[in-house]
Amino acid sequence: MDLRGKVAVVTGGAHRVGKAIALALADAGCHVVVHYHTSGEAAATVGEIRSRGVRAVAVAANLAEPAGREMVFDAARRELGGVDVLVNSAASFQRGDVLSMSQAEWQQVLDINLSAPFFCAQLAARAMQARGEGAIVNMVDLSAFRPWAHYPAHSVSKAGLRMLTEVLAKALAPAIRVNAIAAGPVIKPPDWDEARWQTVGSHSLLKRTGSGYDVARAALYLLQSDYVTGTTLVVDGGRSIA
Repeated sequence: MDLRGKVAVVTGGAHRVGKAIALALADAGCHVVVHYHTSGEAAATVGEIRSRGVRAVAVAANLAEPAGREMVFDAARRELGGVDVLVNSAASFQRGDVLSMSQAEWQQVLDINLSAPFFCAQLAARAMQARGEGAIVNMVDLSAFRPWAHYPAHSVSKAGLRMLTEVLAKALAPAIRVNAIAAGPVIKPPDWDEARWQTVGSHSLLKRTGSGYDVARAALYLLQSDYVTGTTLVVDGGRSIA
């Protein structure tokens, strides 16, 4: 897919990995809908995107709610003319204990990490089919392959999103391609110190952490490569096999 002039929706696009992808899409010539929930960085991100000579709009919405998802895609249609690309980057990263996690806590994570990407893909695919083509990228992480005992709902949701990627790829072919990225340590959590972050990087084959730019380049590859669908591209410096 030639991304020049296309319209991309990036959920969770105001900060961290989502922002890196949104900026990379802008550099490739995409107009961008930046979805966010509560991030205070949305206006600045939209400004950075517009400085690249493309259009951008920020939409605040709770993707766990049907009305919130509709708001995002209504804005894409109204402000930018439709949807050609969807990047499902918004996610909840909640720690939990399997013996004490409540149903509400469990459901909250799955609503954002699994149900929202499905229903966003559904809305996007309807618009893409009318335009004749489209591409979707879902953001998973290494918990899609290896269980994280202290993040049970998160692990299950990301494993489910990986399978959903394959289901959507099969169901929406040939007009719409669907892929996923499993990112390793690329952006330091705000509550971590530098020493802890460097230790994590030392456990990968490349002996370092990555960056949002590494993930953004992977996203561009998947979106632009017309013969790739149904795959999960691991971007982790070899950590998963170290």
